Amino acid sequence: MAKLKLTINSRLREVDVDPETPLLWVLRDAIGLTGTKYSCGIGVCGSCTVLINGESARSCTLSAADAQGKSVVTIEGVAEDANNPIIRAWLEEEVSQCGYCQPGQILTAAAFLKKNRRPTDAQIDAAMKDTLCRCGTYPRIRRAIHRVAKEGGVK
Repeated sequence: MAKLKLTINSRLREVDVDPETPLLWVLRDAIGLTGTKYSCGIGVCGSCTVLINGESARSCTLSAADAQGKSVVTIEGVAEDANNPIIRAWLEEEVSQCGYCQPGQILTAAAFLKKNRRPTDAQIDAAMKDTLCRCGTYPRIRRAIHRVAKEGGVK
């Protein structure tokens, strides 16, 4: 066990964990942020996506030690702002069905939209292809991303 200092959603957190513990479990079990979901556990589904220094990353394969000194943003950090354009677009386009993958979808979209302010359908599909939705809400996800881009993007 080691004391790690992690910056999560702009707050410095100190946790006493094994440094090799996946960040996902530190977020969920040590800190109590359960919005980040566990699904595959091997980094291929995208349900556990968080932002690390603004880039999307799979928290199930990233050790807590590797997150030290970096800015980690979870879905709770994004959802704190009720006027967040991505959250608003997701609601207006009724993207969510079961909702399980949506935290990962939203954070993947946030990282993508910071780099691409006027995405095409093909660019959206390429950016989102590794974040799986078993309900098949991909057309709604695409519409929501287009809506955010049209309304000025993300901050």
